[in-house]
Amino acid sequence: MRKLDLLSAEEAGQVQEESSLSEQVKAVMDLLAGKGSYASQSLQTYIETTNACSIYPMVQKHLESLQNRYGTGVELGQLERLTNLLLVEGLTDIQQKEHDVMQIEATKGMRNVAKKIPLEKLFLPLSKVSIPPRISVTVGVAGIGKSTLVKLFACMWAKGEINKDIIFVLPLTFRELNTYEKLSAERLIRSAFPHITEPSFISNGTARILLILDGLDEFKTPLDFSNTVVCTDPKKEIQVDSLITNIIRGNLFQEASIWVTSRPTAASQIPGGLVDRMTEIRGFGAVEIKDFFDQMFLENKDLSSQVLGQIKANRSLYTMCTVPAFCWISGSSMGYFLKNSTDQSQEMTTVPKTLSEIYSYYFKMALSSDWQEKQKETPRIEQAINNSKKIIGNLGRLAFYGLLKKKYVFYEQDMKAYGIDLSSLQGSLCNRMLLKEEMQFSTVYYFSHLTLQEFLAATYYYASAKRAIFDLFTESGMSWPKFGFLNHFKNAVHRSLQSDDGQLDIFVRFLSGLLSPQVNKLLSGWLLMKDEHNSFRSHVISFLQSCLNTDYVISSRTVNVMQCLYEVQHMELAKTVEEAMKNESLAGMLTPVNCSALAYLLQVSEVCMEETNLSNCLTYNICKSLLSQLLFCSNLRLDNNKFKDNVMELLGSVLSVKDCQIQKMSLAENQISNKGAKALARSLMVNRSLTVLDLRSNAIGPTGAKALADALKINQVLLSLNLQNNVIKEDGAKFLAEALLTNHKLTTLHLQKNSIGPQGAKKIAEALKLARFAMMNSLLTTQGECIQCWAGTNAHRVVPVVTLCCVSLSFSLQSNSISNTGVTALIGALRSNRGLISLNLRENSISQEGAPEIANALRTNCTLRNLDLAANLLYDEGVKAIALAMRENQALMSLHLQWNFIQSKAAKALAQALHSNTSLTSLDLQENAIGDEGMIALAAALKVNTTLTTLCLQVASIGVSGAKALAEALVVNRTLTTLDLRGNSIGLAGAKALANALKVNRSLRVLNLQENSLGMDGAICIATALTGNHGLTYVNLQGNRIGQSGAKVIADAIRTNSPRCIVEM
Repeated sequence: MRKLDLLSAEEAGQVQEESSLSEQVKAVMDLLAGKGSYASQSLQTYIETTNACSIYPMVQKHLESLQNRYGTGVELGQLERLTNLLLVEGLTDIQQKEHDVMQIEATKGMRNVAKKIPLEKLFLPLSKVSIPPRISVTVGVAGIGKSTLVKLFACMWAKGEINKDIIFVLPLTFRELNTYEKLSAERLIRSAFPHITEPSFISNGTARILLILDGLDEFKTPLDFSNTVVCTDPKKEIQVDSLITNIIRGNLFQEASIWVTSRPTAASQIPGGLVDRMTEIRGFGAVEIKDFFDQMFLENKDLSSQVLGQIKANRSLYTMCTVPAFCWISGSSMGYFLKNSTDQSQEMTTVPKTLSEIYSYYFKMALSSDWQEKQKETPRIEQAINNSKKIIGNLGRLAFYGLLKKKYVFYEQDMKAYGIDLSSLQGSLCNRMLLKEEMQFSTVYYFSHLTLQEFLAATYYYASAKRAIFDLFTESGMSWPKFGFLNHFKNAVHRSLQSDDGQLDIFVRFLSGLLSPQVNKLLSGWLLMKDEHNSFRSHVISFLQSCLNTDYVISSRTVNVMQCLYEVQHMELAKTVEEAMKNESLAGMLTPVNCSALAYLLQVSEVCMEETNLSNCLTYNICKSLLSQLLFCSNLRLDNNKFKDNVMELLGSVLSVKDCQIQKMSLAENQISNKGAKALARSLMVNRSLTVLDLRSNAIGPTGAKALADALKINQVLLSLNLQNNVIKEDGAKFLAEALLTNHKLTTLHLQKNSIGPQGAKKIAEALKLARFAMMNSLLTTQGECIQCWAGTNAHRVVPVVTLCCVSLSFSLQSNSISNTGVTALIGALRSNRGLISLNLRENSISQEGAPEIANALRTNCTLRNLDLAANLLYDEGVKAIALAMRENQALMSLHLQWNFIQSKAAKALAQALHSNTSLTSLDLQENAIGDEGMIALAAALKVNTTLTTLCLQVASIGVSGAKALAEALVVNRTLTTLDLRGNSIGLAGAKALANALKVNRSLRVLNLQENSLGMDGAICIATALTGNHGLTYVNLQGNRIGQSGAKVIADAIRTNSPRCIVEM
């Protein structure tokens, strides 16, 4: 109606604000009625044009249909990650080429993506000048929640919660489309949604629709966008794959929005030029993994904690738990192990560590029906084997040949073809391995996760390889004879190594894992014969080691061979290299085989968690071979490798790709010249991950500095650049000064030992005056002398910089032992400085004699906002001098005085200052023994002070009387938002006093009472006080001996009275 000018934009907005379609129709009628005689003509025109009267009943039936199909939806509390998708710029190389598991392992389960898009805005323009996307693609690895996301969206839309402008949301699955050979666009709609009696409304664009195509990776036919015949007739029947490509190309349903969900590798079939918006479902974060296990073991919190602890101790398994489906499998298996670990059977005494062990426990759990079953008798093992052996073999064969055909959903004819009796799919094994879904015209079956299909495929191949005489990869059996298990094993590994997409990677891992001693113990008598692995294991290990690279060419397939060795429990090679990494003794030992082990360790080793240190051990060839693994190292140290410019070309190529997750990179003490700097500079123009780059002690010269400066004019990600000792000279400094005028992100620039001279220093200083960027530390060289480190009498070198840099936002001299002499020199500059906002003098041995100098500066300086004097030697007298100055200073907002041997006298002086000071918002006095006397004085000040928002009193010797005084202050105080009382002794009486105050106080948001001897009763007092307090969002009660019963009472109280408040116990 907007197109026909029947409604104004404002009127249309009023209509869309109505919650239901019927209310929207009523609103339209009311608006048209107000237009006088023009109303009837307008309404008649609209009806004739759109047949609105026939649309409305169809919409109502469609809403009912979706609500019946999807029920009430999903619980948003557990699926918040689905309501905020990652907005990505196409698929990365690894997403297009690698197995889902390899993607997760390489990227550590996290994408380096800054932008997110709420679900309700998924089909809206990103800006006022853009248009809504026609083709949207959402990708995610198997088990991440793609179908759940579709269900969530459909439910929210049907309830009128999102996208009210869309008249029809039409969710279809490729599982359904697999049942058709030919379809027309209109028959597609009629078949899937029989209640839409006029599909022409959909095909001709009369109503705005969203067509959802869920699960492209499950489609039986690859999409061919190059050779598909164009079809624009919605009534013409064509092959289903051609129908889909014509819909995506816009030849059919031209006005519709199309939303495709898929695993990443399958999504790469759609040409990037056709995709208007690509999003990705993020995996679980640490908190969500914990919450998932808590929900999984809702009645046994101790078991939940144990499961989380065991999985967290295994970096590989924990990374995989970013995927909800794997989180369930691993949690089930680990829980089953822990519940049965009291058994004396030898196979139950080793914590599962490998994928094969996790899935063996899951299989054993399912086969024994011994998992969370209520009032059911566990069948004997022998009976379970007899009842299940045949179906296990048939399911394994189905899984294996389905895997080869990239087939992940199966229909009744598939099941019958592989000898599976559908009536037998009732037991625990099938329920946990195989899922069933009733479609409109058929029933589909699929393994509950891709990895379960791969595990069952491996068990089938393992069992068959012992007796097969033909190549098992040829289903017909017509091939050259292959005798013996080892030949079949080698064949499987060779096929995996030759694969371009890693399709068989996890399959061969499981196949290798079935030869491990631990898995044999677990599955002996179930799937395996006892100790049969001994006949093959040593030969398999030798073969796998022979597959490792011999010419410094490492691919994901090579890394997977190392994973196979891990599954078979042969880790000698990896342990040797890992030990060398720990000892920083890799130099000279990186043979091609050891490089394969190193590539594997870069993904899984705890040694690489915080920093990947490959200093003094790499050559050009080794670096080149490791590029695909270095890509995902967040903190990469490559110092002292004698790297030349050709290596910078390699590293520049890595920094330029979408997948890059390197955040910090150090290339100090190499042999990089201006050519190498230029290569890095080119990559910085497109890189979006690197925040810290250390190039100290190279030889980039003025030309290299210019290249980096030009890159800084474009790059808005890099925060720290170290060019110390690079012979950039005066010209280089001038180039960098120009860059500082436009770069608004760089916070740290190191230029010492560069002979920049007076003119170079002047140019940098002028840039600092003019630029408005967040430069935190500007470390310069004055006439060849470094002023990075100031100590004792050398602190006077700081003075010219502090005086000169009128807009320098922050200056740090932490841990430089400048002492009182340095303070005297520094404060002289501070008095005249009018730009410094933050000054950090922490850990500098400033005594009470130096405090008066600081106090005098505070009386005259009117720009300093943050002053950190922590960990000095001020004592009471020194702080009293500063407190007196604070009565006059009305600029300082944050004052840190922790660890200064302060007692009650200083606290009283600060309290007096707070009576008149109107600027201070944060005061930190932790680790100072101010005692109850000091607390009482501060409490009195809080009754009248109206600016302080944060007060830190951790370990301040505060007892009951101090807590009571503080409670009285909180009754009247209206500004304090954060109060930290950790490590004091307020006890039950203090807790009661604070609880009474919290019933009145409305400003406090964060309260930390950790380790305060509250006991169960005191903690309960605090928790129950939240009934009347609607301000607190975080309370910490840890370390107070609350006990399990107390914790339950508190949890119930919080859940009932203040569900938004986070309480840690």
